[in-house]
Amino acid sequence: MSGVKAWEISDSEDSEAETKPDSNRDDSSQTATPRGRGAPPSGAACGHASALRPPAPDPRGTPSPARKRRSKEEAEADRRAAAERKEARERQKETRAQEKEERRREQRARKEAAENVRRLRPENLLRCLQVGVDPGTACCLQVQTFVCACFFSSFPALLQHGGSDILLDTLAAFEWRFTIESQQLPHSITWTRDSPQGTDGSVEEEQVALVLVLNDFVDMVISVKKMLDSGGEETGTGSFLSPVLEYLNRDDKKLVTVLVTHSPADYRTGACGGYLLDETLRSKSGMENLEVEEVLVYLQLCKNISLVFLDGWQEVTNHVCAVTKALSKRPFKLLTERAELPFCVDGAWAGGARVERDGSGLIQVWSRQIQQLNRVSPAVASTVTAAYRSPQLLMQAYQSVESEEDRKGLLAGLLVKSGGKERRVGPEISARVYHCFTAQNPQLVLD
Repeated sequence: MSGVKAWEISDSEDSEAETKPDSNRDDSSQTATPRGRGAPPSGAACGHASALRPPAPDPRGTPSPARKRRSKEEAEADRRAAAERKEARERQKETRAQEKEERRREQRARKEAAENVRRLRPENLLRCLQVGVDPGTACCLQVQTFVCACFFSSFPALLQHGGSDILLDTLAAFEWRFTIESQQLPHSITWTRDSPQGTDGSVEEEQVALVLVLNDFVDMVISVKKMLDSGGEETGTGSFLSPVLEYLNRDDKKLVTVLVTHSPADYRTGACGGYLLDETLRSKSGMENLEVEEVLVYLQLCKNISLVFLDGWQEVTNHVCAVTKALSKRPFKLLTERAELPFCVDGAWAGGARVERDGSGLIQVWSRQIQQLNRVSPAVASTVTAAYRSPQLLMQAYQSVESEEDRKGLLAGLLVKSGGKERRVGPEISARVYHCFTAQNPQLVLD
């Protein structure tokens, strides 16, 4: 009976399997095997359950359709774009660094320029100047007696000349730097200034003052006269002329000024610019005024030696102080002269017109020229220059007209537009413009 029941159950299962879809036909063969009541579920039931679940992912790692693999061209394009972005960031960073460095350099340049201007101020440059006085020029009355005795033994010529202590007292009162030491040119006063920052030593100025008394100056004039008479030979010259010529031969840029002290009152440079030679100088030199003037002209033009007659050491002191102040002002003046002139600013108030190399601006100059006439407005001048683009064209127009009256009224009919109104130039302005360009009388009053 059990066998019959098993086959009956299998037959019923076969009938049910036939009614199922074809997708489960493969599992129907498994129901044909006899099994007991405690047998596990059939393969058909398991196949039906697995059909309801989603498919498991492929363990081989096959990519999904949404994520496509990029081609080599796309990857290379992405790498190039990334490299370009990186390069652009580097360029931007470098540009910012350059701009920052440029601003830093400009700040340093402005600071150095301001420091240079401050250093070149006359009041600051006076502290850098030093006056060098040759011991044979000054009588050192302020030093000790034994020092003076030593100086007298070496330079007896001018140390015994009283009044030279005025120069030293004045320099000390102004708190200017000065030294008493032997100079390359005896009996001279020189000026030196400290070197610019960052360098050692000092720079010697071109100005040199040579202090001579009247007798020494006369000997110098006689020596120059003999030199000129001998054809310009510098050998065998006097004691004071030889050192000066040798000094100038070593450095031809030096400017030597001879200061003649204790000269007679009537032997000076007068208002007319001539020199008056007194009887003492004439008797000792044996030369006339014209010959002395020829010597002085030779010294000034050929040897760059100028001459100043001073009455005593007070005037010598004034001259030295004036030169010292002028040397302190010169660097600052040179600095300002290299810059643009402050009173030549390019603006409408200057009253001028700029003319370029290509000729642009000439029409403005022509218009300004007509505006110089009284009661000639810019509108009238523009009308005239529009009709006649140059003075030559206006003169040709005047020459083409036969009668004088027609020439005077040539510009009277020109139409002037100003402020939305129109008017004529008029016969009065036309006549004045005509007389301005054609009148032969320089004293003619145009208005």
